[in-house]
Amino acid sequence: MSENHGGRLVRSEASFQRATFLELFLDLVFVFALTRISARVIVDFTDGQRGVYAGLGQALLLFLALWAVWSLTVWSTSWLDPEAPIVQTVIVITMIGAMTMAVAVPDGFGMRAGLFAITYVSLQIGRVVYFHIAGHGKPDPRQTSRVLVWLGLSAPLWIVGGLVSTGTVRGVLWTLAVLIDYTGLFLGWPTPRIGAQRIGGQVIAAEHLAERYQQFFLIAIGEAVFVIGLAYSGSGFHADQTGGFLLALTTTVLLWRVYFHIAGKVLDAAIGRARDAARLATDMAFAHMVMIAAIVLTGVGFELFITEPLGHLPATWLIAIFGGPVLFLAGRSALEYQVFGRVSRSRLSGLLAFGLLMPAALHLQPLTAGAVAAVVLLGVAAADTRRSRHRSPETPTPPY
Repeated sequence: MSENHGGRLVRSEASFQRATFLELFLDLVFVFALTRISARVIVDFTDGQRGVYAGLGQALLLFLALWAVWSLTVWSTSWLDPEAPIVQTVIVITMIGAMTMAVAVPDGFGMRAGLFAITYVSLQIGRVVYFHIAGHGKPDPRQTSRVLVWLGLSAPLWIVGGLVSTGTVRGVLWTLAVLIDYTGLFLGWPTPRIGAQRIGGQVIAAEHLAERYQQFFLIAIGEAVFVIGLAYSGSGFHADQTGGFLLALTTTVLLWRVYFHIAGKVLDAAIGRARDAARLATDMAFAHMVMIAAIVLTGVGFELFITEPLGHLPATWLIAIFGGPVLFLAGRSALEYQVFGRVSRSRLSGLLAFGLLMPAALHLQPLTAGAVAAVVLLGVAAADTRRSRHRSPETPTPPY
């Protein structure tokens, strides 16, 4: 690797591809963050003070901020050497900042909004500035300028939104800030005179990045398992609640199976074969973002039908019980397209089935609605298994 690409800061082709222990330690913070998001949404579905739709919108903005922090960290450590002291220092800083944001999540749109916003802005900008100073401008001073320009556009919206007293105004400002941040991430922070460049360009550790996406998916599955265990341990252990507990575990296994069936296992090969690896890696981040949010929402549905399995099903509960799996299949379909350049009929059939079953599900009990969702996912998993038995292993063929 030439000095022009940042010297020893940038990964060499022979660098260790597996996630470091410090990176896995960082993931523990995001496990906690997901539990705070999930707990917040559960409250919105059950106590009604904020309202389900307002609560979901607020939780989504908080989740997107946390995901932006994690994504930027992962892309950086798939481009730069995670064993370098500068990079390790940034990971530790990220750990502290993300933990502070996670602690603020339960009241992230109330008394702790300022703490959440200021921590987010300080973390995002502070890491870039530290990289530039500690690395003496390496590996790419133009990338520093690109990122800082875009973060500078969104930072006032985050901070002002965190300090205003009106929740509606905060929601508008933070929505604009998220749109700016994610537009920059998606496009590679296009900036006048110096153009756009996604992190790493073509110099990206495919195996490392793929593993990090897979690991975060398992983190989300673990958070769902945590919700299941917590809900059942606090129940009366009645037969219907036990049924909900077993159904939730079964659904979790199905989510795992659908994700890792072929496409979820060959992310590294897809990135390695892509003509534009940086673009594919960026798109995979968005697909995983959708699936992670879906699993958190599905876990909320688990809590609802474990604790209240029988009786009337509020229509809004279907947002979690049906909406979570629907969102998951949508994200998984996007990932399949990114890996193979096509989408299986089983995914599309599953989405269609949920759409057709939605009106009838309004008249079901919560536990029965959860069972219907599990049956649809089982059908998708069964179709995947049947198809793989009659075909030879498929080679990733990313569309770009």
